[in-house]
Amino acid sequence: MSGRYALFDWPDALVELPGFPQHMRAHWNLAPKSQVLILYQTQQQRHAALAMWGFTSAWMTDLTRAVTHARVETVSSLPMFQNAWRSQRCVLPANGFFEWRGVQRKQPFWLSAAEPVLYFAALWEVYSVPGRDYYSVAMLTQQAAHLRRPIILNEQQQHVWLNPDSSDEQLHEVLSSAQQPKLHERRVSTLINDPLVDGPHCLNAG
Repeated sequence: MSGRYALFDWPDALVELPGFPQHMRAHWNLAPKSQVLILYQTQQQRHAALAMWGFTSAWMTDLTRAVTHARVETVSSLPMFQNAWRSQRCVLPANGFFEWRGVQRKQPFWLSAAEPVLYFAALWEVYSVPGRDYYSVAMLTQQAAHLRRPIILNEQQQHVWLNPDSSDEQLHEVLSSAQQPKLHERRVSTLINDPLVDGPHCLNAG
């Protein structure tokens, strides 16, 4: 399961979206509970926002139990995600993600594609504290046979996924037909194991 990813380079088109953070920082090691960039759509217009990576339902009082991932097989049927499935879908822009392999001593790998930015299917929710509302988000993952990697959407699939009027059938078709682009992978340093480590050196060969 992809528990880390990076967003350190993004196109100007994202910067021009309503809500794009004015002081957006580059990150090479985004971990659960981090503030991450999401893109969502209302009235045919895409918007950007920062969200906590950890989905919080309206009934949740303990934010340490926020859910970071949603499994593609069950996401549309679980009560936790039902509202978001219907009307609060988004994508997570990323330059790539990390994957750990091995049994006893796991080795991290960096996976990226020819496309400079990948877009992961996700769901967002709002959680409120006195005086302010915040966004939270869960990343959708592929079935177990595919290492629970993020579901990467192309431009056409993003259009359907983000469209508030898309039907359940269309949404399931997008998720089931999403094809991984050709991914390039390489070993990286175990420094990435520390979620507090951030910077270009996170991509150094291991």
